[in-house]
Amino acid sequence: MKTAIIQYNAGNIQSVLYALERLGTSAIVTDNIEAIQAADKVIFPGVGEASTAMEYLKQRHLDVVIKNLQQPVLGICLGMQLMCASSEENNTTCLGIFEESVCQFKTADPIIKVPQIGWNTITNLESSLFNQVPENSYAYFVHGYYAALGAHTIATTNYIQPYSSALNKRNFYGVQFHPEKSAKVGEQILKNFLELT
Repeated sequence: MKTAIIQYNAGNIQSVLYALERLGTSAIVTDNIEAIQAADKVIFPGVGEASTAMEYLKQRHLDVVIKNLQQPVLGICLGMQLMCASSEENNTTCLGIFEESVCQFKTADPIIKVPQIGWNTITNLESSLFNQVPENSYAYFVHGYYAALGAHTIATTNYIQPYSSALNKRNFYGVQFHPEKSAKVGEQILKNFLELT
């Protein structure tokens, strides 16, 4: 099985590679269109800023390529947000795979920190992506923006308000948390993704 990790202007790719290696899977990190299209599974990770990342994708025509992929695709953190319709982060138009919009966490409570950093529960799990993952499992989050609840929500997390911690539409999946940093739960989710047909 060939797995491609999309290389673009965003960090955190190395820890995804290590997580896949722990599952016995090697992957290539690439922004080469043919290599991405030829992969059996595509992972679209990222930590960074939405408008800069989208600009990088557009310059390399990866915005069109990603939207037209037919194999299973997993967006992680910023990767999932870029698969949404738009982001409040620098008023960015995103890929539009999911209709949900990405909003900034807002709170007047000084005790509640933004960004959310740390462990939180994932609930209302509705996909084979979560096979053998118990309801209310803990996953690791680092984000100041969130995808709103919508028709494609397959997992929910509550921080300031409920939001989509995972999305799915056809062959496209997205998770707001970092499975590569979410211990056994994250490992199971990555394993489930690799086993999708």
